[in-house]
Amino acid sequence: MPQNSKEIIPRSDGITKPPRSILPGIFAFAPNRDTLGATAYFIVNKSGNILLDCPAWNETNQKFVNERGVRWLAISHRGSLSKRISQIQEALYCEIIIQEQEAYLLSEVKVTTFSEKLALTHEIELIWTPGHSPGASCLYWQDHGGVLFCGRHLLPDSSGEIVPLRTAKTFHWYRQLRSVQKLRDRFTPDTLSYICPGANTGFLRGKGYVDRAYQRLAAIDLDALRTVEAWI
Repeated sequence: MPQNSKEIIPRSDGITKPPRSILPGIFAFAPNRDTLGATAYFIVNKSGNILLDCPAWNETNQKFVNERGVRWLAISHRGSLSKRISQIQEALYCEIIIQEQEAYLLSEVKVTTFSEKLALTHEIELIWTPGHSPGASCLYWQDHGGVLFCGRHLLPDSSGEIVPLRTAKTFHWYRQLRSVQKLRDRFTPDTLSYICPGANTGFLRGKGYVDRAYQRLAAIDLDALRTVEAWI
């Protein structure tokens, strides 16, 4: 029986680290303990900058995003929602985008919802990939040969390979596996070069991304994963 990997929750060292550049136009924030170690990203785009998920709302991160501006705050899954999201929207005057099944969690702020997919620009698209949570979604950017920001839908394991993780909080495991297949059918080696996961980024050994993304995605044994049990 295949062994399920675990998600790591980073410890706080009391040091506020600034976002770091991992690819041209892409910055990764330090894992946010308020969202159980989720990693948020900042994407520079001529049509408007994108903040993907909620970083820790501290002075360092506020200064970074305020200096650059944010047009959209896209949410990849409910676990990346910060309790301070209304403050973030108020400070940035940005549009919050979330898959329609999780919009009820943001009743205190104005949001834009989508169902299957939503194009933000001609090169950036949100894709519904349910399973980890009802409204789990990925953001795809055509630049750099294709970059997929996948929230907690796919995460690196201790060897740096990308895998779906089944946890006690997983909404629907088999649906998550079908969403992995959906991504494999959607992309090719020519359209998907990198994956930027929304947690477990410590397993990336400082790179900040998973390369050879389509090849690694295609190598996932979905049949074997159907028998994996959840870890608590």
